[in-house]
Amino acid sequence: MNWKNGGPVRPRIDSGASGGIEERGSGMEQQDYSGAVAAGSGILMLVYLAIAVLLIASMWRMFTKAGKPGWAAIVPIYNVVVMLEMVGRPVWWLVLFCVPFVNAVVGIIVTNDIAKAFGKGVGYTIGLILLSFVFYPMLAFGPATYRGPVAAPAMAA
Repeated sequence: MNWKNGGPVRPRIDSGASGGIEERGSGMEQQDYSGAVAAGSGILMLVYLAIAVLLIASMWRMFTKAGKPGWAAIVPIYNVVVMLEMVGRPVWWLVLFCVPFVNAVVGIIVTNDIAKAFGKGVGYTIGLILLSFVFYPMLAFGPATYRGPVAAPAMAA
């Protein structure tokens, strides 16, 4: 309800050619952005899928460089088992990935071991963690070669 000259003024309502009731005189019209939102969502989904495919292809190539089956990269849980084997960590570490907060620490350790297994250092580990969509393809398709498990033999038991 609008107030004008101290008293209430009702807006004029017109049921014109649209068949609906439209408020006239309010001065505010609503914009419909649903098409733009849908297009933006579609673009984001395509970018996400492209990054996912790139990371899967990188993991596949990384596994084949290590002498493991490439298809293991697309099998959930088994890909973590293969990765643990690549770096020389025991398979029971898979359980540690299920423990909150511990999984982050174990993930960083395994990522560091992956970098070391391919002859890279701590800086590369930081890149793998923060910019994985850049550094994993560099590791997989670049000149880096797999040098074998790097975990200490006492830790692997």
